[in-house]
Amino acid sequence: MRDLEYLYEDNHLIVINKPNGYLVHGDRTGDTSLEEIVTEYVREKYQKPGNVFLHSCHRLDRPVSGVLIFAKTSKGRDRMRIVFQKQQAEKTYLALVSQPPTPMEGDLTHQMLKNRSRNIVEIVAKPVKDSAEARTKYQTLGRVGQYFLVALQPVTGKSHQLRVHMQHVGSSITGDVKYGGVSIDDPSSIMLHCHRIAFEHPIKREPLVLTADLPDHPIWNACREDIFRFPELHY
Repeated sequence: MRDLEYLYEDNHLIVINKPNGYLVHGDRTGDTSLEEIVTEYVREKYQKPGNVFLHSCHRLDRPVSGVLIFAKTSKGRDRMRIVFQKQQAEKTYLALVSQPPTPMEGDLTHQMLKNRSRNIVEIVAKPVKDSAEARTKYQTLGRVGQYFLVALQPVTGKSHQLRVHMQHVGSSITGDVKYGGVSIDDPSSIMLHCHRIAFEHPIKREPLVLTADLPDHPIWNACREDIFRFPELHY
């Protein structure tokens, strides 16, 4: 993927606009991961003969697109880990849904538990072994074509958190059939995009705002003009 879109790079961090359908880390499928692709990019760009240090600072599910941050140094990795652990990064995702959530905006906090054998996450009524608290703020921005556009701000970063919370408010993400979304006949994609992450660079101590354009996908493309009419997306 030599045409992978790189959004930012310095001595410690490198950021891409993740395409739908790609793994962040390798798994049992054996498919090439973005970590492998970006490692090779750094190796070639800087003509590094030995091992290249590269670690993802967070995850995006395989069918999700958007801002994805990697660390090029152990210092960058450790400092970014603290940024995310202390909830010092402001993240904004965009989702297209067929039914608007009820209520139209809110602040959700639930205990979530992952069923690893089925690879799904469920909300549980109270804390149990291996459950974790997940918090998501959301706002329905309005209609775009045949869909509704929802802006999501995850406060925590738990597995499948946004997908489960949208299902919980009766507004499953388009394409996310695992969590009740309408099928789009494209198993590699769901209409969830990490549009923006803002934080203080943990080493330079300067504000860093990373924004990723929407994927080149027929559904996003059909809604693109309407989406960017919302003033909330003009940072």
